[in-house]
Amino acid sequence: QVQLVESGGGLVQAGGSLRLTCAVSGNTFSIYTIAWYRQAPGKQREWVASIRSSGSTNYADSVKGRFTISRDNAKNTVYLQMGSLMPDDTAAYYCNAQTSWGQGTQVTVSS
Repeated sequence: QVQLVESGGGLVQAGGSLRLTCAVSGNTFSIYTIAWYRQAPGKQREWVASIRSSGSTNYADSVKGRFTISRDNAKNTVYLQMGSLMPDDTAAYYCNAQTSWGQGTQVTVSS
């Protein structure tokens, strides 16, 4: 069973930046595709970005060009660098690997 712990959320002004961190347990981290999702109040959880074991990445259109996902296999960690943040980015952000989810970290962007 994979365990994931997110951190790095907070309150930021529009146009600002944040870096989220997802720490993943397990010694097979390098083979996992890791994804970030987000869920705003009253809305469905939506996919944000993914990074495969090869390092290849994919992004939702809404964040493409503003967010960057990366991984450090030596640290069993995945990052989500978020820039040019907008109020619409306000949500709880979750890390996912296979069927496992973290507890989420809240990002709030003020206008």
